[in-house]
Amino acid sequence: MTTPSLPAERTTPVVLGGARAALWLFGTVLFSVALYYFIGVDQGATSVFGDNMYVHEFVHDARHFLGFPCH
Repeated sequence: MTTPSLPAERTTPVVLGGARAALWLFGTVLFSVALYYFIGVDQGATSVFGDNMYVHEFVHDARHFLGFPCH
């Protein structure tokens, strides 16, 4: 028994202008750097958010899973 083949769907690419593409790139880089700081760099005692361990403890298991040493 053969199944009838469906016609292939056509997709149209998303076209971004140069300024909008640069904005998306800047946002992506900013988000990536912030994520890297919170997971890989923030040590609690040397945090830019004060002398507390809240951020460090929140992402503690993710740090070890990704291979960042913290203690």
